[in-house]
Amino acid sequence: MTELSNYRNIGIFAHVDAGKTTTTERILKLTGKIHKIGEVHDGAATTDFMEQEQERGITIQSAATTCEWDGHRLNIIDTPGHVDFTIEVYRSLKVLDGGVGVFCASGGVEPQSETNWRYANESEVARIIYVNKLDRIGADFYRVVKQVEDVLAANPLVMVLPIGVEEDLKGMVDLLTRKAWVWDESGDPLNYTLEDVPADMVDIVEEWREKLIETAVEQDDDLMEAYLEGEEPSVDDLKRCIRKGTIALDFFPTYCGSSFKNKGVQLVLDAVVDYLPSPTEVKPQPEVDMEGNETGKFAIVDPDRPLRALAFKIMDDRFGALTFVRIYSGRINKGDTILNTFTGKTERIGRMVVMHADDREEISSAQAGDIIAIVGMKNVQTGHTLADPKDPATLEPMVFPDPVISIAISPKDKAGSEKMGIAISKMVQEDPSFRVETDEESGETIIKGMGELHLDIKVDILKRTHGIDVEVGKPQVAYRETITQRVEDSYTHKKQTGGSGQFAKIDYVIEPGEVNSGFEFESKVTGGNVPREFWPAVEKGFRTSMQEGVLAGFPLLDVKVTLTDGGYHAVDSSAVAYEIAAKGAYRQSVPKAGPQLLEPIMKVDVFTPDDNVGDVIGDLNRRRGMIKSQEPGPTGVRVKADAPLSEMFGYIGDLRTMTSGRGQFSMEFSHYAPCPNNVAEQVIKEVKERDAKK
Repeated sequence: MTELSNYRNIGIFAHVDAGKTTTTERILKLTGKIHKIGEVHDGAATTDFMEQEQERGITIQSAATTCEWDGHRLNIIDTPGHVDFTIEVYRSLKVLDGGVGVFCASGGVEPQSETNWRYANESEVARIIYVNKLDRIGADFYRVVKQVEDVLAANPLVMVLPIGVEEDLKGMVDLLTRKAWVWDESGDPLNYTLEDVPADMVDIVEEWREKLIETAVEQDDDLMEAYLEGEEPSVDDLKRCIRKGTIALDFFPTYCGSSFKNKGVQLVLDAVVDYLPSPTEVKPQPEVDMEGNETGKFAIVDPDRPLRALAFKIMDDRFGALTFVRIYSGRINKGDTILNTFTGKTERIGRMVVMHADDREEISSAQAGDIIAIVGMKNVQTGHTLADPKDPATLEPMVFPDPVISIAISPKDKAGSEKMGIAISKMVQEDPSFRVETDEESGETIIKGMGELHLDIKVDILKRTHGIDVEVGKPQVAYRETITQRVEDSYTHKKQTGGSGQFAKIDYVIEPGEVNSGFEFESKVTGGNVPREFWPAVEKGFRTSMQEGVLAGFPLLDVKVTLTDGGYHAVDSSAVAYEIAAKGAYRQSVPKAGPQLLEPIMKVDVFTPDDNVGDVIGDLNRRRGMIKSQEPGPTGVRVKADAPLSEMFGYIGDLRTMTSGRGQFSMEFSHYAPCPNNVAEQVIKEVKERDAKK
């Protein structure tokens, strides 16, 4: 077993096309895991093994793989960069201890890198930065470093400087040792020599080395004092300081290279070992009770403590269902019985494997710090905690965003409908941001997701992986409703039949709540006019009614209901009566409260060549977009805007036409905002027509 301090659980994350997967391939080659290098653009990369990934040349699922470097065990997760799959990045960060942020030397800090960086900040994950593709035209290491400071508001600690740029990239100078790593032209990552700093770089190397030392010694007062008195710290002391500051998130050691040309990856691997934390150096995961409140206890990383593990991903492949698990404390042995604290059921551990992208190696036991896959678990889903049945506890669960777009799908023939049901339920388990429901009236299957590409790929998987031919409806936007006025009202529910009747009277205020507050309920009843035990029934009546708005049946958002007074009957009042009264009150009062339709607004980030900026902005304005900013870059302009999702369907085709195929864009959900009247009227009309057909 590897000593815990020699574990590194890391993720590689970045914008689409910055070269994460290629970098992972190089790491596997250098650590002896693969002997032939597969290229992404040939569709042969080891970690991109789904057909959909090979065809589009993008990573969709995070792939986990294990390798060794310098006596350390690295568990690496290659995450996707595309915005519709940020959920994958988010859940990978949740179980990792450190990360490598890859940036493209010519593209710089791109929109997706910002989102991923924000996630990593929220998860408090220590990172090193790797500026890749320095062999590309327009590559500029110093510009990207500046962007990291300006756009990400982060503090990059430059550790190496490139020798040459674009096609003249020869290698890099390690600032700590003042040694130049120079590769020959053979393309073999091992064919390099260590030389002295090139004469024309001596000055710039000393300038950046001084910056490096000044930042590092801030971590240690004694060294800083000595340094101010003119004594230079040793390389070992500097490394110790850099490690401390990296783990504290004070700065991010920054490297550069070209993974494709095999230059510079060794230095990144050394940095992972030297500066990123082992499982024991990361803040331990908090344990929570069944209601999700923190108990004040933590899952301390230690093999001898009770078992705590988090299932963070479920994948279905030809060997059956694989559940990826990060073990925080304790051990898991083959044949153990463990408890799923979410379902309260126990399961027996059958086969356990360590993944190497597509291959697997069977193991009989695993311990705190490991990331493994368990084969054939029945009821475990993403975010569930596996614990010791004798000493159970739950880890903080993951939070997943709500989908913003839905489409109706139906199988082309009868035989497909059963197959489709099974396939979809597997897909929902694998991806928590993908939801499915059946429309009660029409019997249609509605799939919901984070964007057009997300659903596009799901339909593709149904067709190819599961062989089901489906017909796809028009994309539907997830509208919401809210209210704009305060209404004070009263409602009495009275029903007299033989025996005891039903009676409930409530006085209440319905008013617009704070933005993003969802639904709030408060009771100000005094003197027992509505007995305390019936308050939850009133709240439940309102809460369930909120699922269906009065305009077009979309869920109601941001509403506050205050129960002010009411009446009660000693015999005829019951929880059911109050719940019915609340539902009646909702139907009576919400139409008076100025109901309003809300639409999802997306944060859109468009990259366009200089010549087409006018067209792109004009087109976004036509789509009711609000332009937020324009930033000129070396190869074009980035336009940031907020635009309603309903106007953005099929945008990629239009953007390509306007920019002769050179434009790119990404978009993610931002917030809900009121619909203009003409749009609202159209949406309500369409919903009514749809309902009439049913």
